[in-house]
Amino acid sequence: MNPTPSPAATAPANEALTPVPAGERVFQWRDHTALWFSLGVGLLVMQVGAYLMPALSPPEALAAIVAGSLIGGGLLGWVAKIGCDSGLASAGLMHAVYGRRFASLPIVLNIVQLVGWGTFELVVMRDATLAIARQSLGEGSLAGSAWTLAATLLWGGVVLLLISGSMVRLVRRVIARVALPLVVLSLLWLSWQFLSLAQAQGWAQLWQRPGAGGLGVMGALDLVIAMPASWLPLVADYARHGKSGRSALTGSWAGYVLANIWCYSLGVLVALVLPSQDLVTALLLAQGGLIALSLVLIDEVDNAYGDAYSGAVSAHSLLPRWSIRRFGVVIALACTAGALALPMHSLEPFLLMLSSVFVPLFGVVLGRLGGGAAIGLRLDTAAPVHWSSVGLWLAGIAFYHLVPRVLPGIGAALPTLALCLVVSWATRGQARQALAA
Repeated sequence: MNPTPSPAATAPANEALTPVPAGERVFQWRDHTALWFSLGVGLLVMQVGAYLMPALSPPEALAAIVAGSLIGGGLLGWVAKIGCDSGLASAGLMHAVYGRRFASLPIVLNIVQLVGWGTFELVVMRDATLAIARQSLGEGSLAGSAWTLAATLLWGGVVLLLISGSMVRLVRRVIARVALPLVVLSLLWLSWQFLSLAQAQGWAQLWQRPGAGGLGVMGALDLVIAMPASWLPLVADYARHGKSGRSALTGSWAGYVLANIWCYSLGVLVALVLPSQDLVTALLLAQGGLIALSLVLIDEVDNAYGDAYSGAVSAHSLLPRWSIRRFGVVIALACTAGALALPMHSLEPFLLMLSSVFVPLFGVVLGRLGGGAAIGLRLDTAAPVHWSSVGLWLAGIAFYHLVPRVLPGIGAALPTLALCLVVSWATRGQARQALAA
Protein backbone atom coordinates (compact mmCIF):
# COMPACT_ATOMS: atom_id res chain seq x y z
CA MET A 1 0.00 0.00 0.00
CA ASN A 2 1.48 3.32 -1.07
CA PRO A 3 1.71 5.96 1.65
CA THR A 4 -0.39 9.09 1.23
CA PRO A 5 1.84 11.95 0.11
CA SER A 6 2.13 14.85 2.53
CA PRO A 7 0.71 18.27 1.63
CA ALA A 8 4.27 19.62 1.39
CA ALA A 9 5.15 16.95 -1.14
CA THR A 10 2.12 17.61 -3.31
CA ALA A 11 2.13 21.43 -3.10
CA PRO A 12 3.21 23.13 -6.31
CA ALA A 13 6.66 24.71 -6.29
CA ASN A 14 6.78 28.43 -5.73
CA GLU A 15 9.08 29.50 -8.56
CA ALA A 16 9.32 33.11 -7.39
CA LEU A 17 10.57 32.11 -3.93
CA THR A 18 12.90 29.36 -5.18
CA PRO A 19 16.33 30.30 -6.54
CA VAL A 20 16.87 29.51 -10.21
CA PRO A 21 19.32 26.55 -10.33
CA ALA A 22 22.77 27.32 -11.69
CA GLY A 23 22.31 24.87 -14.57
CA GLU A 24 19.22 26.75 -15.80
CA ARG A 25 20.83 30.19 -15.85
CA VAL A 26 21.57 31.23 -19.42
CA PHE A 27 21.65 35.04 -19.54
CA GLN A 28 25.08 36.43 -20.33
CA TRP A 29 26.27 40.05 -20.49
CA ARG A 30 24.87 40.63 -23.99
CA ASP A 31 21.45 39.27 -22.95
CA HIS A 32 21.20 41.65 -19.98
CA THR A 33 22.40 44.54 -22.14
CA ALA A 34 19.99 43.83 -24.99
CA LEU A 35 17.04 43.38 -22.63
CA TRP A 36 17.57 46.59 -20.70
CA PHE A 37 18.44 48.69 -23.72
CA SER A 38 15.20 47.52 -25.31
CA LEU A 39 13.19 48.16 -22.14
CA GLY A 40 14.83 51.57 -21.77
CA VAL A 41 13.69 52.70 -25.22
CA GLY A 42 10.16 54.04 -25.38
CA LEU A 43 7.89 56.82 -26.51
CA LEU A 44 7.10 57.58 -22.87
CA VAL A 45 10.79 58.22 -22.13
CA MET A 46 11.05 60.59 -25.08
CA GLN A 47 7.89 62.36 -23.97
CA VAL A 48 9.28 62.95 -20.47
CA GLY A 49 12.47 64.27 -22.07
CA ALA A 50 10.38 66.75 -24.06
CA TYR A 51 8.78 67.91 -20.77
CA LEU A 52 12.17 69.29 -19.67
CA MET A 53 11.85 71.97 -22.33
CA PRO A 54 11.51 74.93 -22.30
CA ALA A 55 11.83 75.05 -18.50
CA LEU A 56 15.56 74.26 -18.67
CA SER A 57 18.30 75.38 -20.98
CA PRO A 58 19.72 72.61 -23.20
CA PRO A 59 22.98 72.32 -21.16
CA GLU A 60 20.97 72.05 -17.92
CA ALA A 61 18.67 69.42 -19.42
CA LEU A 62 21.59 67.37 -20.74
CA ALA A 63 23.37 67.52 -17.37
CA ALA A 64 20.24 66.29 -15.58
CA ILE A 65 19.74 63.52 -18.16
CA VAL A 66 23.29 62.19 -17.94
CA ALA A 67 23.55 62.40 -14.15
CA GLY A 68 20.07 60.97 -13.56
CA SER A 69 20.62 58.12 -16.00
CA LEU A 70 23.98 57.17 -14.46
CA ILE A 71 22.53 57.17 -10.93
CA GLY A 72 19.24 55.48 -11.83
CA GLY A 73 20.94 52.93 -14.07
CA GLY A 74 23.44 52.17 -11.31
CA LEU A 75 20.61 51.37 -8.91
CA LEU A 76 19.01 49.18 -11.56
CA GLY A 77 22.26 47.28 -12.08
CA TRP A 78 22.75 46.90 -8.33
CA VAL A 79 19.34 45.28 -7.88
CA ALA A 80 20.11 43.08 -10.91
CA LYS A 81 23.27 41.83 -9.17
CA ILE A 82 21.33 41.09 -5.99
CA GLY A 83 18.73 39.16 -7.99
CA CYS A 84 21.42 37.20 -9.81
CA ASP A 85 23.46 36.47 -6.66
CA SER A 86 20.39 35.17 -4.83
CA GLY A 87 18.60 33.60 -7.82
CA LEU A 88 15.37 35.04 -6.40
CA ALA A 89 12.66 37.12 -8.03
CA SER A 90 11.74 40.54 -6.66
CA ALA A 91 9.05 38.92 -4.51
CA GLY A 92 11.72 36.72 -2.92
CA LEU A 93 13.86 39.76 -2.10
CA MET A 94 10.85 41.39 -0.43
CA HIS A 95 10.27 38.21 1.62
CA ALA A 96 13.88 38.26 2.79
CA VAL A 97 13.97 41.94 3.74
CA TYR A 98 10.45 42.56 5.09
CA GLY A 99 9.48 39.12 6.38
CA ARG A 100 7.47 36.20 5.06
CA ARG A 101 4.05 37.56 6.04
CA PHE A 102 4.50 41.31 5.71
CA ALA A 103 6.01 40.96 2.21
CA SER A 104 2.53 40.22 0.88
CA LEU A 105 1.65 43.91 1.19
CA PRO A 106 4.41 45.34 -1.05
CA ILE A 107 3.97 42.40 -3.44
CA VAL A 108 0.26 43.20 -3.89
CA LEU A 109 1.10 46.89 -4.35
CA ASN A 110 3.66 45.90 -6.97
CA ILE A 111 1.06 43.87 -8.87
CA VAL A 112 -1.32 46.84 -8.84
CA GLN A 113 1.47 49.13 -10.02
CA LEU A 114 2.41 46.80 -12.88
CA VAL A 115 -1.19 46.50 -14.06
CA GLY A 116 -1.31 50.30 -14.08
CA TRP A 117 1.91 50.67 -16.04
CA GLY A 118 0.86 47.92 -18.46
CA THR A 119 -2.41 49.77 -19.04
CA PHE A 120 -0.53 53.01 -19.66
CA GLU A 121 1.80 51.31 -22.16
CA LEU A 122 -1.15 49.92 -24.12
CA VAL A 123 -2.74 53.37 -24.30
CA VAL A 124 0.55 54.87 -25.53
CA MET A 125 0.84 52.18 -28.22
CA ARG A 126 -2.79 52.56 -29.23
CA ASP A 127 -2.59 56.33 -29.60
CA ALA A 128 0.67 56.12 -31.55
CA THR A 129 -0.83 53.47 -33.84
CA LEU A 130 -3.83 55.69 -34.63
CA ALA A 131 -1.53 58.67 -35.25
CA ILE A 132 0.59 56.62 -37.67
CA ALA A 133 -2.53 55.38 -39.48
CA ARG A 134 -3.92 58.90 -39.84
CA GLN A 135 -0.60 60.13 -41.18
CA SER A 136 -0.65 57.37 -43.79
CA LEU A 137 -4.35 57.40 -44.74
CA GLY A 138 -5.36 61.00 -44.12
CA GLU A 139 -6.26 63.12 -41.11
CA GLY A 140 -9.94 62.17 -41.23
CA SER A 141 -9.25 58.44 -41.24
CA LEU A 142 -9.75 56.06 -38.31
CA ALA A 143 -11.96 58.46 -36.37
CA GLY A 144 -14.35 57.10 -33.77
CA SER A 145 -14.37 54.72 -30.82
CA ALA A 146 -14.44 51.57 -32.98
CA TRP A 147 -10.90 52.19 -34.25
CA THR A 148 -9.72 52.99 -30.72
CA LEU A 149 -11.20 49.69 -29.56
CA ALA A 150 -9.58 47.81 -32.44
CA ALA A 151 -6.12 49.31 -31.83
CA THR A 152 -6.31 48.56 -28.10
CA LEU A 153 -7.36 44.96 -28.70
CA LEU A 154 -4.61 44.56 -31.31
CA TRP A 155 -1.78 45.45 -28.90
CA GLY A 156 -3.43 43.68 -26.00
CA GLY A 157 -3.57 40.56 -28.16
CA VAL A 158 0.14 40.88 -29.03
CA VAL A 159 1.08 41.08 -25.34
CA LEU A 160 -1.21 38.12 -24.60
CA LEU A 161 0.50 36.10 -27.33
CA LEU A 162 3.98 36.90 -26.03
CA ILE A 163 3.13 36.17 -22.40
CA SER A 164 2.01 32.68 -23.44
CA GLY A 165 5.58 31.81 -24.50
CA SER A 166 8.95 31.53 -22.78
CA MET A 167 10.46 34.70 -21.31
CA VAL A 168 14.02 33.41 -21.72
CA ARG A 169 13.45 32.49 -25.37
CA LEU A 170 11.83 35.89 -26.04
CA VAL A 171 14.82 37.79 -24.63
CA ARG A 172 17.50 35.71 -26.35
CA ARG A 173 15.90 35.11 -29.75
CA VAL A 174 13.50 37.98 -30.39
CA ILE A 175 14.77 40.99 -28.46
CA ALA A 176 18.53 40.43 -28.78
CA ARG A 177 18.57 39.22 -32.41
CA VAL A 178 15.65 41.03 -34.08
CA ALA A 179 14.10 43.89 -32.11
CA LEU A 180 17.32 45.47 -30.83
CA PRO A 181 19.05 46.03 -34.21
CA LEU A 182 15.86 47.48 -35.71
CA VAL A 183 15.21 49.91 -32.87
CA VAL A 184 18.86 51.06 -32.87
CA LEU A 185 18.58 51.83 -36.58
CA SER A 186 15.34 53.75 -36.02
CA LEU A 187 16.88 55.83 -33.20
CA LEU A 188 19.94 56.58 -35.33
CA TRP A 189 17.72 57.72 -38.19
CA LEU A 190 15.52 59.93 -36.01
CA SER A 191 18.55 61.41 -34.27
CA TRP A 192 20.15 62.24 -37.62
CA GLN A 193 16.98 63.87 -38.91
CA PHE A 194 16.45 66.12 -35.88
CA LEU A 195 20.14 66.98 -35.58
CA SER A 196 19.97 68.11 -39.22
CA LEU A 197 16.93 70.27 -38.39
CA ALA A 198 18.79 71.76 -35.43
CA GLN A 199 21.79 72.51 -37.62
CA ALA A 200 19.55 74.22 -40.18
CA GLN A 201 17.94 76.38 -37.48
CA GLY A 202 21.29 77.35 -36.00
CA TRP A 203 22.72 74.93 -33.48
CA ALA A 204 24.58 77.60 -31.50
CA GLN A 205 21.41 79.63 -30.92
CA LEU A 206 19.42 76.59 -29.87
CA TRP A 207 22.14 75.44 -27.47
CA GLN A 208 22.34 78.87 -25.82
CA ARG A 209 18.58 79.26 -25.41
CA PRO A 210 17.87 80.10 -21.73
CA GLY A 211 15.41 78.12 -19.66
CA ALA A 212 11.97 79.58 -19.06
CA GLY A 213 11.85 78.40 -15.46
CA GLY A 214 9.24 76.40 -13.61
CA LEU A 215 11.48 73.35 -13.19
CA GLY A 216 14.90 73.36 -11.54
CA VAL A 217 17.84 71.11 -12.36
CA MET A 218 17.28 69.04 -9.20
CA GLY A 219 13.63 68.61 -10.06
CA ALA A 220 14.65 67.48 -13.55
CA LEU A 221 17.18 65.07 -12.04
CA ASP A 222 14.40 63.62 -9.92
CA LEU A 223 12.26 63.24 -13.03
CA VAL A 224 15.00 61.40 -14.92
CA ILE A 225 15.76 59.05 -12.01
CA ALA A 226 12.05 58.27 -11.70
CA MET A 227 12.10 56.27 -14.93
CA PRO A 228 14.76 53.67 -13.95
CA ALA A 229 13.35 53.68 -10.39
CA SER A 230 10.04 52.48 -11.81
CA TRP A 231 11.85 49.37 -13.09
CA LEU A 232 13.44 48.45 -9.74
CA PRO A 233 10.60 46.10 -8.71
CA LEU A 234 11.04 44.16 -11.99
CA VAL A 235 14.76 43.79 -12.60
CA ALA A 236 15.43 40.78 -10.34
CA ASP A 237 12.74 38.76 -12.14
CA TYR A 238 15.03 38.72 -15.19
CA ALA A 239 18.50 39.00 -13.66
CA ARG A 240 17.96 35.81 -11.62
CA HIS A 241 18.45 33.92 -14.90
CA GLY A 242 21.97 35.37 -15.30
CA LYS A 243 25.18 33.36 -15.03
CA SER A 244 27.09 35.90 -12.94
CA GLY A 245 26.23 38.85 -10.75
CA ARG A 246 28.93 40.97 -12.35
CA SER A 247 27.56 40.54 -15.87
CA ALA A 248 24.03 41.19 -14.60
CA LEU A 249 25.16 44.44 -12.99
CA THR A 250 27.28 45.79 -15.84
CA GLY A 251 25.01 44.57 -18.65
CA SER A 252 21.81 45.95 -17.12
CA TRP A 253 23.52 49.24 -16.22
CA ALA A 254 25.15 49.76 -19.62
CA GLY A 255 22.06 48.85 -21.65
CA TYR A 256 19.66 50.97 -19.66
CA VAL A 257 21.91 54.01 -19.25
CA LEU A 258 22.58 54.22 -22.98
CA ALA A 259 18.89 53.89 -23.86
CA ASN A 260 17.76 56.36 -21.19
CA ILE A 261 20.26 59.05 -22.17
CA TRP A 262 19.49 58.58 -25.87
CA CYS A 263 15.69 58.71 -25.56
CA TYR A 264 15.59 61.56 -23.05
CA SER A 265 18.01 63.57 -25.20
CA LEU A 266 16.02 62.85 -28.35
CA GLY A 267 12.89 64.11 -26.61
CA VAL A 268 14.72 67.33 -25.68
CA LEU A 269 15.99 67.73 -29.24
CA VAL A 270 12.51 67.27 -30.72
CA ALA A 271 11.06 69.86 -28.31
CA LEU A 272 13.85 72.29 -29.27
CA VAL A 273 13.36 72.18 -33.03
CA LEU A 274 9.56 71.63 -33.13
CA PRO A 275 8.28 73.16 -29.88
CA SER A 276 4.66 73.49 -31.02
CA GLN A 277 4.17 69.83 -31.96
CA ASP A 278 3.36 66.88 -29.73
CA LEU A 279 6.03 64.18 -29.72
CA VAL A 280 4.36 61.59 -31.99
CA THR A 281 3.37 64.21 -34.58
CA ALA A 282 6.88 65.68 -34.51
CA LEU A 283 8.46 62.25 -35.07
CA LEU A 284 6.13 61.63 -38.00
CA LEU A 285 7.16 64.92 -39.60
CA ALA A 286 10.76 63.75 -39.93
CA GLN A 287 11.81 62.23 -43.24
CA GLY A 288 11.31 58.49 -42.88
CA GLY A 289 9.66 59.17 -39.52
CA LEU A 290 6.74 56.87 -40.27
CA ILE A 291 8.96 53.81 -40.55
CA ALA A 292 11.23 54.82 -37.66
CA LEU A 293 8.30 55.53 -35.34
CA SER A 294 6.69 52.23 -36.31
CA LEU A 295 9.84 50.37 -35.25
CA VAL A 296 9.99 52.25 -31.94
CA LEU A 297 6.32 51.44 -31.42
CA ILE A 298 6.94 47.73 -31.99
CA ASP A 299 9.77 47.87 -29.46
CA GLU A 300 7.33 49.41 -26.97
CA VAL A 301 5.62 46.01 -26.76
CA ASP A 302 8.38 44.58 -24.59
CA ASN A 303 7.65 47.25 -21.95
CA ALA A 304 4.05 46.09 -21.67
CA TYR A 305 5.26 42.48 -21.74
CA GLY A 306 7.74 43.21 -18.93
CA ASP A 307 4.94 44.63 -16.77
CA ALA A 308 2.71 41.61 -17.40
CA TYR A 309 5.50 39.05 -16.82
CA SER A 310 6.75 40.58 -13.57
CA GLY A 311 3.20 41.04 -12.34
CA ALA A 312 2.64 37.35 -13.02
CA VAL A 313 5.81 36.35 -11.11
CA SER A 314 4.70 38.44 -8.12
CA ALA A 315 1.18 37.00 -8.20
CA HIS A 316 2.56 33.45 -8.46
CA SER A 317 4.62 34.07 -5.31
CA LEU A 318 1.36 34.61 -3.41
CA LEU A 319 -0.64 31.83 -5.08
CA PRO A 320 1.73 29.17 -6.45
CA ARG A 321 -1.17 26.90 -7.48
CA TRP A 322 -1.44 29.10 -10.57
CA SER A 323 1.55 29.09 -12.91
CA ILE A 324 3.40 32.23 -13.96
CA ARG A 325 2.06 31.81 -17.49
CA ARG A 326 -1.55 31.56 -16.28
CA PHE A 327 -1.18 34.69 -14.17
CA GLY A 328 0.46 36.42 -17.12
CA VAL A 329 -2.61 35.83 -19.27
CA VAL A 330 -4.88 37.22 -16.54
CA ILE A 331 -2.75 40.35 -16.08
CA ALA A 332 -2.49 40.96 -19.84
CA LEU A 333 -6.30 40.79 -20.05
CA ALA A 334 -6.60 43.16 -17.07
CA CYS A 335 -4.27 45.69 -18.72
CA THR A 336 -6.26 45.52 -21.95
CA ALA A 337 -9.54 46.04 -20.10
CA GLY A 338 -7.98 48.96 -18.21
CA ALA A 339 -6.79 50.58 -21.43
CA LEU A 340 -10.34 50.38 -22.78
CA ALA A 341 -12.02 51.74 -19.66
CA LEU A 342 -9.75 54.11 -17.76
CA PRO A 343 -9.05 57.73 -18.74
CA MET A 344 -5.32 58.33 -18.44
CA HIS A 345 -5.65 61.63 -16.57
CA SER A 346 -7.13 59.68 -13.63
CA LEU A 347 -4.44 56.99 -13.78
CA GLU A 348 -1.39 59.27 -13.77
CA PRO A 349 -1.72 60.59 -10.18
CA PHE A 350 -2.26 57.01 -9.02
CA LEU A 351 1.00 55.88 -10.62
CA LEU A 352 2.89 58.85 -9.22
CA MET A 353 1.63 57.98 -5.75
CA LEU A 354 2.86 54.42 -6.17
CA SER A 355 6.36 55.67 -7.03
CA SER A 356 6.56 57.14 -3.53
CA VAL A 357 6.06 53.59 -2.24
CA PHE A 358 8.66 51.78 -4.33
CA VAL A 359 11.56 54.24 -4.15
CA PRO A 360 11.98 53.78 -0.37
CA LEU A 361 11.01 50.11 -0.63
CA PHE A 362 14.06 49.32 -2.76
CA GLY A 363 16.28 51.77 -0.92
CA VAL A 364 15.87 49.46 2.07
CA VAL A 365 16.35 46.33 -0.09
CA LEU A 366 19.64 47.70 -1.43
CA GLY A 367 20.83 48.65 2.03
CA ARG A 368 20.00 45.26 3.51
CA LEU A 369 21.14 42.99 0.67
CA GLY A 370 23.93 44.97 -1.03
CA GLY A 371 27.62 44.23 -0.62
CA GLY A 372 27.37 40.46 -1.05
CA ALA A 373 24.69 39.81 1.58
CA ALA A 374 22.42 38.24 -1.06
CA ILE A 375 24.86 35.42 -1.88
CA GLY A 376 23.53 32.21 -0.37
CA LEU A 377 20.35 33.96 0.75
CA ARG A 378 17.80 31.66 2.37
CA LEU A 379 14.16 32.57 2.84
CA ASP A 380 13.53 29.93 5.49
CA THR A 381 15.51 32.06 7.97
CA ALA A 382 13.29 35.10 7.43
CA ALA A 383 10.99 36.04 10.32
CA PRO A 384 7.28 36.68 9.68
CA VAL A 385 7.98 40.43 9.94
CA HIS A 386 11.31 42.29 9.99
CA TRP A 387 10.09 45.32 11.90
CA SER A 388 13.21 47.44 11.48
CA SER A 389 12.98 47.19 7.68
CA VAL A 390 9.23 47.85 7.74
CA GLY A 391 9.77 50.93 9.90
CA LEU A 392 12.43 52.30 7.54
CA TRP A 393 10.17 51.77 4.53
CA LEU A 394 7.21 53.55 6.13
CA ALA A 395 9.46 56.40 7.28
CA GLY A 396 10.80 56.65 3.72
CA ILE A 397 7.28 57.01 2.30
CA ALA A 398 6.57 59.84 4.75
CA PHE A 399 9.90 61.49 3.93
CA TYR A 400 9.16 61.27 0.19
CA HIS A 401 6.01 63.36 0.64
CA LEU A 402 7.49 65.69 3.27
CA VAL A 403 10.79 66.75 1.70
CA PRO A 404 9.29 68.73 -1.24
CA ARG A 405 7.26 70.79 1.27
CA VAL A 406 10.23 71.55 3.51
CA LEU A 407 12.96 71.82 0.87
CA PRO A 408 11.29 72.54 -2.47
CA GLY A 409 13.44 72.25 -5.54
CA ILE A 410 15.63 69.33 -4.46
CA GLY A 411 13.26 66.61 -5.66
CA ALA A 412 11.89 63.69 -3.67
CA ALA A 413 13.09 60.39 -5.18
CA LEU A 414 16.84 60.91 -4.86
CA PRO A 415 16.87 62.21 -1.24
CA THR A 416 14.47 59.47 -0.15
CA LEU A 417 16.45 56.74 -1.86
CA ALA A 418 19.70 58.01 -0.36
CA LEU A 419 18.23 58.22 3.16
CA CYS A 420 16.72 54.73 3.09
CA LEU A 421 19.86 53.23 1.59
CA VAL A 422 22.26 54.79 4.10
CA VAL A 423 20.15 54.14 7.21
CA SER A 424 19.29 50.55 6.25
CA TRP A 425 22.95 49.83 5.44
CA ALA A 426 24.11 51.31 8.76
CA THR A 427 21.55 49.37 10.82
CA ARG A 428 21.78 45.96 9.20
CA GLY A 429 24.14 44.38 11.76
CA GLN A 430 21.75 41.82 13.27
CA ALA A 431 19.59 41.80 10.11
CA ARG A 432 22.50 40.34 8.13
CA GLN A 433 22.49 37.20 10.30
CA ALA A 434 18.86 36.60 9.44
CA LEU A 435 19.22 37.36 5.74
CA ALA A 436 22.33 35.31 4.87
CA ALA A 437 22.85 31.59 5.05
